Amino acid sequence: MIPIGRVAWLKEEFFDRDPRRVARALLGKLLIRKTPRGVLAGRIVETEAYLGEDDEAAHSFVGKTARNAVLFGPPGRAYVYFIYGNHYCLNVSCLRDGVAGGVLFRALEPVVGIEEMAAARGVRTGIRGDLRKISSGPGRMAAAFGVTRERDNDKSFVSAKSDLRIGADGYRVRRVIVTPRIGIVKSAVMPLRYLVAGNRFVSGPRV
Repeated sequence: MIPIGRVAWLKEEFFDRDPRRVARALLGKLLIRKTPRGVLAGRIVETEAYLGEDDEAAHSFVGKTARNAVLFGPPGRAYVYFIYGNHYCLNVSCLRDGVAGGVLFRALEPVVGIEEMAAARGVRTGIRGDLRKISSGPGRMAAAFGVTRERDNDKSFVSAKSDLRIGADGYRVRRVIVTPRIGIVKSAVMPLRYLVAGNRFVSGPRV
């Protein structure tokens, strides 16, 4: 189990910069959820950057609305949306208050609380299980962590009182691969998807 006391929690200034820098820097960090039954933790292995009002694929491209307001700051807040009528996606806001930008969490490598996450996903563990199905993909990882819009939208990742935070435990990513984002039509060629090379929990084809 991760000694949570040794994790260095990310602060607001970490997120107060270009989403492309945040997306890359998040790789290898730990997404951590504290629950009444213990801790869930997954290592971030895939992200996508969304560049605000200059990015046609970003929710903030249309300007600030009640739905996307979190993306306009302050930095380090959870933006959660429901997609395809069946799953949630978790993002974090970037840049200073009033300027839109965000990063989508696409995949995690389960680290702590694997059985609980697997149960939430209806996934078998053990010899015949496939741990990749727990958190490979934005919808899967959100479900594994119990993320919903009602529960988590606008939640602070940087508050000590939050049950959903991001921390660094000294893990270093050896190689990062950058590709176009997945599953979008507008601004589809922009190289804004970041992933840990060779990690089996990355969504889509392995690179």
